[in-house]
Amino acid sequence: MSVERPDAVTLKGTPFTLVGPELKVGEKAPDFVTVGGDLKSVVLADTVGVRVFSVVPSLDTPVCDEQTRRFNQEAGSLSGVDIYTVSMDLPFAQGRWCAAAGVENLTMLSDHKDASFGSSYGTLIKELRLNCRAIFVVDGENSLRHVEYVGEVAEHPDYDAVLAAVNELVSSDD
Repeated sequence: MSVERPDAVTLKGTPFTLVGPELKVGEKAPDFVTVGGDLKSVVLADTVGVRVFSVVPSLDTPVCDEQTRRFNQEAGSLSGVDIYTVSMDLPFAQGRWCAAAGVENLTMLSDHKDASFGSSYGTLIKELRLNCRAIFVVDGENSLRHVEYVGEVAEHPDYDAVLAAVNELVSSDD
């Protein structure tokens, strides 16, 4: 039975329930099963090194669009870091969106099939079957080094805090 966290986030002021645990810095990153652009399953073990999982409800909304474009831009200057965008959008829609937006520096993961990422990382909005906006920075040992659940889904994450966590990990590897 999954944990439910009532009123954990709001969308334009309306409260919603998140399904799954509220993860904390220092915990191990949970496994998940998502679908990649090639329609093959992608699990945590398929990702290595320093990773950013940028979770958005749908690429077809303004804040999700901006967030994904921002991380695509940042990825161009971050060596040794892989950035993944996780959404409920179908892989075909993700591919179309990336082509139209010129997004080439990050990897899209679709959570549409089983909502495995959302229920494992505590981002699944029960009432909408969408993921809330969240960021997870994972180190090479699969430990969570930065966790942000954006309380109001229509707002942006703290990009500076994410980049600071990533830069700290990258500089400690040098």
